[in-house]
Amino acid sequence: MTLEDQLIELQTRQAFQDDTLHALNQQVFEQAQKIERLQQQMQHLLKRYDDLVGQMGVEGDEAPPPHY
Repeated sequence: MTLEDQLIELQTRQAFQDDTLHALNQQVFEQAQKIERLQQQMQHLLKRYDDLVGQMGVEGDEAPPPHY
């Protein structure tokens, strides 16, 4: 294998690795966005849950009826 062939092989490998790195970076970026959306949805659901519990009252917070 000549020096020129080796150089071409290295350039080909580097191009492939650059493409792979770009694809992985894109995947990480998309997953970070999904995680952010899921965290926001979770916060929204927890707030709704707290609001509903506050409206309905929790059985443990109520005093027992007078006949007990």
